Amino acid sequence: MLQTPSGGAVTGTAAADRRLMSIGTVLNTLRDEFPEVTISKIRFLESEGLIEPQRTPSGYRKFSPEDVERLGHVLRMQRDHYLPLKVIREHLEALERGERAPLPSLGRQRDPGGTEGHGEAERPTAARVGRDELLAVAEIEERQLDEWETYGLVVRLPDGGYDAEAVTIASLVVELGRFGIEPRHLRAMKSAADREAGLVDQVVAPLRRHRNPQTRAHAEARTKELAGLTGKLHSALVQTALGVRLP
Repeated sequence: MLQTPSGGAVTGTAAADRRLMSIGTVLNTLRDEFPEVTISKIRFLESEGLIEPQRTPSGYRKFSPEDVERLGHVLRMQRDHYLPLKVIREHLEALERGERAPLPSLGRQRDPGGTEGHGEAERPTAARVGRDELLAVAEIEERQLDEWETYGLVVRLPDGGYDAEAVTIASLVVELGRFGIEPRHLRAMKSAADREAGLVDQVVAPLRRHRNPQTRAHAEARTKELAGLTGKLHSALVQTALGVRLP
């Protein structure tokens, strides 16, 4: 049994209570790794069922170390993998049931080691997200998404949802916005990307029209290869124009 400084016994409940943290303390704990996190964001994740802090009789939230660890895990999956909350919730629920649950991949993964887009082939992919999920994971408002769609930066699918790359694009537009680069400034990049896509399409179009299924499958592989090469060339050209070299 634990002892107080005066020598008295401390019950297990009292010891557990001492480990609980206020939402302000949790915020300060998380901000070293997640400088953009806010109290509103923590409350939002609670409202979405990602965490369930205890409540005092007065209604104040009290977080255990396990709650804080779970919060960090959720924020990491949002930041590094651009996963919508629905996918994160399902992943965590599967882990709680003791199931083997590989982390789903959604769009392009953020990889500080520079291996972005590699080694993800065996991970399940969440191919579609709804509008609410896209708004939540990108932390944007309806009017912002409407604006991005006007500029063609994000494209809605016929069923009203969005593909995985839309999540990646939305997250990157948000990050660029922190540097003062507005969506209207990105129209030139969208136009350049469309021209690059058109060039690739000219090369692979004959293969796509072929009757042989293997040839059409080869067209898909060739498209991905050319997309990767054009992306690398574009990045190298931008770095050369700016006179910088990324690690």
